[in-house]
Amino acid sequence: MALDIKSAESCQYDLISLGEVMLRLDPGEGRVRTARAFTAWEGGGEYNVARGLRRCFGKRTAVVTAFADNEVGRLLEDFILQGGVDTRFIKWTEYDGIGRTVRNGMNFTERGYGIRGAKGVPDRGNTAASQLKPGDIDWDYIFGECGVRWFHTGGIFAALSESAAEVTIEACKAAKRHGTIVSYDLNYRPSLWKSIGGLAKAQEVNREIAQYVDVMIGNEEDFTASLGFEVEGVDEENITGLNVENFKNMIKNALKEFPNFKATATTLREVHTATVNDWAAVTWHDGEFFESIKFPKLEIMDRVGGGDSFASGLIYGFLDFNDAERAVSYGAAHGALAMTTPGDTTMVTLPEVEKVVSGGSARVDR
Repeated sequence: MALDIKSAESCQYDLISLGEVMLRLDPGEGRVRTARAFTAWEGGGEYNVARGLRRCFGKRTAVVTAFADNEVGRLLEDFILQGGVDTRFIKWTEYDGIGRTVRNGMNFTERGYGIRGAKGVPDRGNTAASQLKPGDIDWDYIFGECGVRWFHTGGIFAALSESAAEVTIEACKAAKRHGTIVSYDLNYRPSLWKSIGGLAKAQEVNREIAQYVDVMIGNEEDFTASLGFEVEGVDEENITGLNVENFKNMIKNALKEFPNFKATATTLREVHTATVNDWAAVTWHDGEFFESIKFPKLEIMDRVGGGDSFASGLIYGFLDFNDAERAVSYGAAHGALAMTTPGDTTMVTLPEVEKVVSGGSARVDR
């Protein structure tokens, strides 16, 4: 059974994301600790999905977030505008001149190479997005008057503060009230939950949000840590098979408790080195599991944002085809291609994704 997605003609937006957007400072091939220059990008788990859908797949997207109104906030706005994502729902907060009451988040991120893994040093305390609270955003206007086909958010934003979690729940309820599909990427980050209640708090918040989710995205660790599902009885000798079977077992357990899930999806990643990973994905929809095309020994330039690019490709597949099998392969292909370029956000085109989905090679296009 296809997802019940609103028509494009009835809505101003194909997708809106809720999340924090940070300034990523990238030392390129070097290390943060020895850098003398950084390349600036924008990035954020939930926002990356909206940008991917706009830039690669040509969909009408917007982001709901908040910035301190200073030069860094306006730089982030400029990045978002360059990505084609609508900025009309950004909440601007007066800057106090020092960041004592509100500031914009930054993320120092190095890509890793070979046996040295990627490393991120986020600096996001007291940010404007983390201070969003219920009532700040007119969700009934967004979902009711503007019209939105798909709403996406995730566990990174929900972990930023008590009020961010409350805003996430508020937004999901409003989306459901207006017939908008809700997707949620669990994206469990222990560092975000550590100082606000740890694993117990993560499960409390995410289990509440899960009640309003149509499409749940997350890997084995995400489902286990964020929702508390344990998996037993899999073949631990077969690493790729382990991931697939774990996912299937978890989904069977999850559906007993959350029958509202209409689809679920995960990426399958086996890390050989920071720059060589096996990569694939699997989704469940309408009682069936669908596995994507596989990318063994995928060469990676920058893995940050690969999962978000998977999510945007997956959502595109549902929006345009309402076909889970095509969706998971579009997601896996887009994620694979996005990791061949620097930065959190995609530099990929739809023809490139379609070429990979159809089995095309990396030979030169002339």
